[in-house]
Amino acid sequence: MLKDMSDEIKFELKLLGTGTSTGVPTISCSCATCISEDPKDKRLRCSALISFNNKNIIIDTGPDFRQQFLRYKINSLDAVLYTHHHFDHIGGFDDIRGINFTSKSKLSVYLNSETLENLSRIFSYAFRDYNETGGGIPLVDVNMISEGVFYVEGLKITILPLKHGSLEVLGFRIGNIAYCTDTNFIPESTIDLMQDLDILVLDGLRPKPHKTHFNLDQAIEQAKKIKAKQTFLTHIAHQIKHSEIEHILPDGINLAFDGLTFQGNII
Repeated sequence: MLKDMSDEIKFELKLLGTGTSTGVPTISCSCATCISEDPKDKRLRCSALISFNNKNIIIDTGPDFRQQFLRYKINSLDAVLYTHHHFDHIGGFDDIRGINFTSKSKLSVYLNSETLENLSRIFSYAFRDYNETGGGIPLVDVNMISEGVFYVEGLKITILPLKHGSLEVLGFRIGNIAYCTDTNFIPESTIDLMQDLDILVLDGLRPKPHKTHFNLDQAIEQAKKIKAKQTFLTHIAHQIKHSEIEHILPDGINLAFDGLTFQGNII
């Protein structure tokens, strides 16, 4: 029986940044990647934008959050999903103030307890009443998540529990697309939640092994296990030059790059 396309809910996922914690180029480095003129070798810190029904949802507010917001001409923001609390994923939290100025309301954030604990520590002024707001503080409406399914602006999101070294982090599945940055271990129970994907965005840091990230070989092994129609590797370090690595990857696996955009659907 033919599928009724009118039953599909459409959304878009854009990769705002695909670089590792230092970004690429890395400062003070003159390696072939860092001096490359190839736009695909210029990587802001990892983040993604979900656009759905005239709503915008961002995954992570790293140190490049403001730059990404301006570069891609994002006009509004309705929510933030946090994968974990490392600085390259939360460092732009203070720039939520600009969203507050425009919306005149708090911004909804979705995160687990460890991320909230560390946000509250690093950006303590936003979570405690010190009466020193100055130019304003980020105003957020905190929503706790850890497993299962939740909804943001009517969009169904499935949590994909992952491990990043010893840290428990969150990946997200939206319809036929999954986003899994910063991981070196995917539990079998999570792989069960990743069946029948069209697109998988997966951590693939560099050729050499790393203690808390998949290297290229490990990412390829995981991609073959998950069997998404297409896998794109993200959180890419400067040890990977796009033009040198892209053509040697197996069929169905590619390097992501900043600005790469996917059209997704939810039945």
